[in-house]
Amino acid sequence: MRVLFLGGAGMIGSAAAAEAVARGADVTIVTRGEPARTPADGVRTLRADVRDPAALKVALGGAEFDAVVNWVGFTPDDLRGHQELFAQAAGQYVFISTCSVYGRPVPLLPITESSPRRQPDFGYPRDKIACELLLEDAYRTSGFPLTIVRPFHTYDRTVIPVLAGWTAIERMRAGRPVVVHGDGTSLWTLMHSRDFARAFVPLLGNGQAIGESVNVVSGAILTWDQIHLTLAAAAGVRAPLLRHRSSESIAEHVPGWREVLEHDFRHSMLFDTAKLRALVPGFAPEVSFAEGAREVLAHYDAHPELRSVDATLDRAFDALLEA
Repeated sequence: MRVLFLGGAGMIGSAAAAEAVARGADVTIVTRGEPARTPADGVRTLRADVRDPAALKVALGGAEFDAVVNWVGFTPDDLRGHQELFAQAAGQYVFISTCSVYGRPVPLLPITESSPRRQPDFGYPRDKIACELLLEDAYRTSGFPLTIVRPFHTYDRTVIPVLAGWTAIERMRAGRPVVVHGDGTSLWTLMHSRDFARAFVPLLGNGQAIGESVNVVSGAILTWDQIHLTLAAAAGVRAPLLRHRSSESIAEHVPGWREVLEHDFRHSMLFDTAKLRALVPGFAPEVSFAEGAREVLAHYDAHPELRSVDATLDRAFDALLEA
């Protein structure tokens, strides 16, 4: 199987490329500059601006692919020329969207692929919805071989999956309180990049996935308190001090978090994975968050240069707790 990644040199794209190569696929990645992560052995790399259809066409040289995956389409303008270029050159065009497209609060849980999409304010998912609608129209009117994939909150050893990042870990280890939004009981799901890759790669070249949107999520359920407590355990902290504050009050002290708290993290997100399991029979996540958290802490502890405390955020937490 010949697979083309437009972008895809980041966390989940790199994991997916490695998984595809391990399964025997011929993988080519196109990036404008040096890939953010070193591609897996066997991955071919090309240099071109994937948002410039003329330059992309020249770089590909008339090659055809069983599946083309667009990891870097964030606005409809980023997709300019792709329908014409890949209508005949690709057996499948996979658009990487996001589960953040679903309206908050979700009217009915668990979330399925048919749950309402709505986001009038948060720019990132609002633009992803516009991309989805553009490509869906191409599928309906001309048979463009579209599959939409929606990841959710994905991490690997390089990512501490809380907004405070290493600052939260350092505060826990120092016996200082860490702020958790709301009452800590809103529900969330995390997926390790290896599990994402194992679920995602079988969708490539899968004719049953054409015309479909698929939530590629683990289905595991965690509260935000559990996420913090699991990270604390991995960091060797037995009794971390968690302090709960409203999303609104946190945003007053940490303005940069306002948008993601208001439109994303404060809401419970549970997913029905029936469609994913139907398209990828036998898939089940293998990496528990406890295991993933240990990987994260081991990686950070082995790399002192990564253990950076955000002094501004640290002071904001103290001010918020005093208030």
